Amino acid sequence: MNMRRTVGLGCGLVGAIGWIGAADAAEQITFVSQGGAYQQAQTVAILDPSAKKLGITINQDSIPDAWPAIKTQVGSGKPIWDVVDTPTGYCLRGGEQGLIEKLDFSKIPNAAAMPEAYRSPYSVSYEFYSSVLAYSQKTFPKDGPNSWADFWDVKKFPGRRALRNHPIATLEAALMADGVAPDKLYPLDVDRAFKKLEEIKPNITVWWTSGAQSAQLLNDGEVDMEMAWNGRVSAVAKEGAKVTFTYNQGILQSTSLCILKGAPNLETAVKFINEAVDPVHQANLPLNIDYGPGNPKAFETSVIKPERAAQLPSEPANAAKQALMSYAWWSSPSGEAAEKRWAAFMQK
Repeated sequence: MNMRRTVGLGCGLVGAIGWIGAADAAEQITFVSQGGAYQQAQTVAILDPSAKKLGITINQDSIPDAWPAIKTQVGSGKPIWDVVDTPTGYCLRGGEQGLIEKLDFSKIPNAAAMPEAYRSPYSVSYEFYSSVLAYSQKTFPKDGPNSWADFWDVKKFPGRRALRNHPIATLEAALMADGVAPDKLYPLDVDRAFKKLEEIKPNITVWWTSGAQSAQLLNDGEVDMEMAWNGRVSAVAKEGAKVTFTYNQGILQSTSLCILKGAPNLETAVKFINEAVDPVHQANLPLNIDYGPGNPKAFETSVIKPERAAQLPSEPANAAKQALMSYAWWSSPSGEAAEKRWAAFMQK
């Protein structure tokens, strides 16, 4: 077939990509992610190749937080979006609230072959990142902090500290600091976690609110150690900052793909999700950005070289050192209550 690439304004900020034959392809979807370098990397690694292979047009939109728009669009009865890449908890919460389609995994064999913990009735893991313990190599040129117990140990590891101003991952870190094993965290003992956080709170210099801020704190030497996202630490290290991190006791987190209830292009959306988690497409993502593939079979391909694999959060050996975030717990009433309690904790 004579193929040509189409680029248009689409319905959103990023535009449309697709591959069509001599006659315009009838099949299309609108795909939504979070924009920036991340969405650009997806376009190169996953979206463009998927559009070409399936012979469809992929219109793109981007938004930092898709959840309010998901509720508005589905509530209107006429959603515009089809597939959303969003934090996994929103997919689960949306499924429970009738906002997200239930997936038929017999039509998504690539996802059906993934570990059960990497999928839910409403979602499929798309990429992984980690909340890790990062520190300054100027302050700790050797024998730096290697666990959350070390982070909490202000006598053995003195210095300025930062944590994220959000309970997700922070409560998990507090419990691991208090001796809970990474694979025994859930259901979270919320009282115990907040008690441990009260212990470290006087020693926290900054409670950061964005990935960019966390990177700046390390880059400028404003803190000696902090919780941060692995990709942010890697980025400043590549720019020359003397910083590093450990995957030991990291909190492995993901965004997932899910389909809006009543999506206008449901059948094509299902085909796209299967293609998007194809091991080869998934393996191409970390060649373009510091995120781990959602499908672990990506590591069985020849695309990701061993030295690159060792840097990624979802590489099996790295994943084994970490706690896998339970989005099912965070989307439950207990998780929602913990989020509300966080605000009161910060105001004290």
